[in-house]
Amino acid sequence: MMTLSKAALGLAAAWALLPAAQAQGTGYPSKPVKLVVGYAPGGATDIGARLMADALGKDLGQTFIVENRPGANSNIGAEYVVRAPADGYTLFVGSISTAINQGLYTKLGFDAGKDLVPVAQLNVVPNILAVSAKLPVNSVAEYIAYGKQHPDKLTCASPGSGSSAHLGCELFKLKTGTSILHVPYRGSGPAVSDLLGGQVDSMMDNLPPLLAQIRAGKLKGLAVTTAERVDFASDIPTVAESGVPGFEVAAWFGVFAPAGTPAQVVDTVNKAINRALNANPDVRAKYQSNGFMLPPAPNSPASFQRFFNSEIKRWAEVAQATKLKID
Repeated sequence: MMTLSKAALGLAAAWALLPAAQAQGTGYPSKPVKLVVGYAPGGATDIGARLMADALGKDLGQTFIVENRPGANSNIGAEYVVRAPADGYTLFVGSISTAINQGLYTKLGFDAGKDLVPVAQLNVVPNILAVSAKLPVNSVAEYIAYGKQHPDKLTCASPGSGSSAHLGCELFKLKTGTSILHVPYRGSGPAVSDLLGGQVDSMMDNLPPLLAQIRAGKLKGLAVTTAERVDFASDIPTVAESGVPGFEVAAWFGVFAPAGTPAQVVDTVNKAINRALNANPDVRAKYQSNGFMLPPAPNSPASFQRFFNSEIKRWAEVAQATKLKID
């Protein structure tokens, strides 16, 4: 009896140490999992993916590998995952661009709304409307007035056509009746460099990398594009409270699986991501240092699906209204 009890206790202890997915009886993951990023290393998508890959590997007891497949505003990476086996071992780390691209590109080889299954959001990164220190405006109201006084001469830079920065500029123009010239660059680096030099007037891009330049007085931060003020830059107002009601653009990032991936696998990855977001102090500290915000609760596959569908619809309407198309 004593021997059996000890054996049972030992078995229970061993079971408790099993990775969460194996404890659920799915056997997933039993081999390395690939997280595909549609951009080059070093950007916000890549940073978030690598941070989460490390956390998921430790939680689920298997290696999570980040693989960069850049090109076509992340479409190359997305299509690679869409064509992969729907077994949960090849996942896509997408972003707001995944939704934007659906209404922007005329020749996509996949339908993001049907061919990708939202698993969980990873983070939200606020954008900011920043202007050159040389531009004689200090508020959103003055920026709008300047744009109306200088139609097609006020410039708004972006890291590239189809980015959240680009569509943010277009949405701003729609809501304010301004005629602002979009200037696309190949990445944030050269765009910010020209903004600092005064070659372009303004930019609507991720807040964290621009904040140091704003604090140093090299750029002027007029407003954040999120619905509410950002904790780590609470002195900067929102675009909405600055006279453009209903304006909201936030860069978001999330994990997707190919359509047909078993629900149990999707659920396993979703729960592991949420454990990392809510209970992993290392992840929370790195989120703070990178300017990442937590996604809204409950961050379930169903809630992410609803949000993703709404984003596809929203940005398709903006692309249609502004006659934006990429072949």
